[in-house]
Amino acid sequence: MKTFCEEVKMKSIFSEGSQITQLICCLLTLIPVFSYGAAVGWMSPMTLLLQSENSPRSEPLTDLEISWMASIPYLITLPSAWLLVVIADKIGRKFAILLVSLAGLGTWAILLSSLETWALITARALVGISASGSYVVFPIYIKEIGEDSIRGSLGCLIGVFHTGGNLFLYIIGDMLDYYTVLWICLSLPITHLILLTMMPETPSFLLKKGEDEKALKALAWLRCRSEDDVEVIKELEHTRREQENDAQSNKFLLKEIYNNKILFKAFQIALIAVLAREVCGAVPVLNFAGEIFTMASGGKELLLSPNQQAILLGSVQVVGSVFVSSIVEKSGRKNLLFFTSLLSALSMGALATWFLLQDLDIRATSWLPLATLCLCIFCDSAGLQPVSMVLAGEIFSFKYRGTVMGVTMSIASFSDFLQLLFFKPLTNEIGIFAAFYFFAAVCFFISIYVILCIPETRARTLEDIYGDLRKKEKREIREKEETA
Repeated sequence: MKTFCEEVKMKSIFSEGSQITQLICCLLTLIPVFSYGAAVGWMSPMTLLLQSENSPRSEPLTDLEISWMASIPYLITLPSAWLLVVIADKIGRKFAILLVSLAGLGTWAILLSSLETWALITARALVGISASGSYVVFPIYIKEIGEDSIRGSLGCLIGVFHTGGNLFLYIIGDMLDYYTVLWICLSLPITHLILLTMMPETPSFLLKKGEDEKALKALAWLRCRSEDDVEVIKELEHTRREQENDAQSNKFLLKEIYNNKILFKAFQIALIAVLAREVCGAVPVLNFAGEIFTMASGGKELLLSPNQQAILLGSVQVVGSVFVSSIVEKSGRKNLLFFTSLLSALSMGALATWFLLQDLDIRATSWLPLATLCLCIFCDSAGLQPVSMVLAGEIFSFKYRGTVMGVTMSIASFSDFLQLLFFKPLTNEIGIFAAFYFFAAVCFFISIYVILCIPETRARTLEDIYGDLRKKEKREIREKEETA
């Protein structure tokens, strides 16, 4: 690795201390996240195809089969999230990433090999492993290879790659046939598996395993510096001290969080913030975008087809992801979460009312469904999704962060499983307007909760954040005593 840096150092972008190596490493490593985004987006155009008369199957899929295909990944995420964390901690971050890439390979390979219902559901189940890796393993890897000055920007690339994968599949799903789409998607994990052999293990993990020399070489390569560079040695020593402090961690962290009032309050905030994104309506919209637009058309001819409208939705999602990466450090977490929650509530409420008017045979503006769904998805990718994850990480120290992220992600994934399993049957029974009114109510509640309960975390220490929580707790106790 030292030789490589010496060779490329002569070029300006690879000059000593350049951050380009970290960026390239991050971009190449995140290919499975792009593949995962494509797997999520695959449901939208393929739901319409697999349930149509032109289905590549001999018999179109039923609503129940489609519901299981859409929901099963989120059920698998529950155990796979914990398993991948254990593997990443015991065997290595790079090996856990390898497993995530293999899961993506399995997804596309199974979809290519069979159109039987069991094969479709099994392939979709593997998407749950990709989901766990994308939001558990990859953030850990990026945190441990990136410098403090660019770590936040590199972390935001996860959302960009995820939404980019969605949009990519929407586009090729509308333009190409069923099997061509799958062959293209299969090439993504294959390419990543080849490139992964050139990616380094994180210096932090190598140091934890006692492989100090390898850790030094990996860090020097990532920083484009020599192994005897003062900055490299200083950073490695800082990482070593952090690990020595964390060695004293209590193994029963959930019990410790439950017994500590401030930690438990922080856990409640993290859980509600993460659940806000999952129950804001974005998950079923992204999985059933094409079908929702078909329902909205009411059999009328549209300027854009349902799939083309889904492409527009995906474009808005990518714009939102890029937008939040540029302003999240300036606007603050609380303001961004409040405004995106409130706008989501208004957009979901407007869409629900539009569908209700359709059921009552009252004419309504035809462009409203597209506009409101675009606004909802923009709010999700520009606030609800990234800010909730950032907030959950910032409100806990390193000691508790992994445990809290694992628990909140498991609960959130189970809520996604239930939503996608019952979304189509329930909307068929009680009307799609009821589902969107529910999403609107949740988003409105979250906007109020943000104002009343969630502290600002940007550029603040844990002591300051927990100081706010203690003040609120004392105020609540005093109010209870006054009303008693």
